[in-house]
Amino acid sequence: MEATTPILDFSPPQVSCSGTLVVSIVSHGHGAFVQSLLWELARLSSDTVSRVALTLNLPEAEPVPPSGGWPFVLEVLRNAQPKGFGANHNRALACAAEPFVCVLNPDVELVEGDPFAVLVQAAAAPGMGCTYPLQIDAQGRPQDSERALPTPMGLWRRRVLHQPEARVDWVNAACLVLPTSAWGAVGGFDEAYFMYCEDVDLCLRLRLAGLALVRVSKRVLHAGERASHRRWAHLRWHLISLLHLWRSPVYRRARQLLRAEGGGAGTIGGS
Repeated sequence: MEATTPILDFSPPQVSCSGTLVVSIVSHGHGAFVQSLLWELARLSSDTVSRVALTLNLPEAEPVPPSGGWPFVLEVLRNAQPKGFGANHNRALACAAEPFVCVLNPDVELVEGDPFAVLVQAAAAPGMGCTYPLQIDAQGRPQDSERALPTPMGLWRRRVLHQPEARVDWVNAACLVLPTSAWGAVGGFDEAYFMYCEDVDLCLRLRLAGLALVRVSKRVLHAGERASHRRWAHLRWHLISLLHLWRSPVYRRARQLLRAEGGGAGTIGGS
């Protein structure tokens, strides 16, 4: 099945987005980040966000509401035992009645005001798999959140030769908005990935379904801890997930699709 070429810096149709989005946030002891992010959502995004599903993957206190209370429904889910990234978001979004769902990392900051109205408007267009903002670091530099298919040779060029990405085949899941219909059609995240590569797999399955990955003209700050660069346990999980990805039918089909298209989904920095 042919995949759709993504549109970068998309101009969305003007549709009502009031109260149409459920946001899933998973905290692994990120209490301070979560508190700040929820207050930003309450201050900036209450016209779009109708519900926030907060999963506490480790024991921690619930966030304190602002003086006027939460302007959206805050659903707090507590895990008796830690679950994987995909499993947590799948559980949080399993019964979503809202037309759009969002996967959001706790270490994201809304530095340019509310990004969700435009993300939802873009996601409402036909053929959309997911929409996402440009991610920047604390110095305002673009993060490498848009990536080419992670082939062994591609990772060698990226990690060892420090060559920049030239294509957009997938985007990391720090801030993704999807039509609930698209989320349901692909079955959410593959829970066989405990940590790492679940966003690669999700994006590839969206593309195999003929749906587009679309960046909008909004920026968010993403702290991006990159634990796999510093901790052996995380590096091990990363390698296990990569091996699982490379052996998967989704990866094989996506490679064939991208070859048939003559490369990737799009060129970074252009349509």
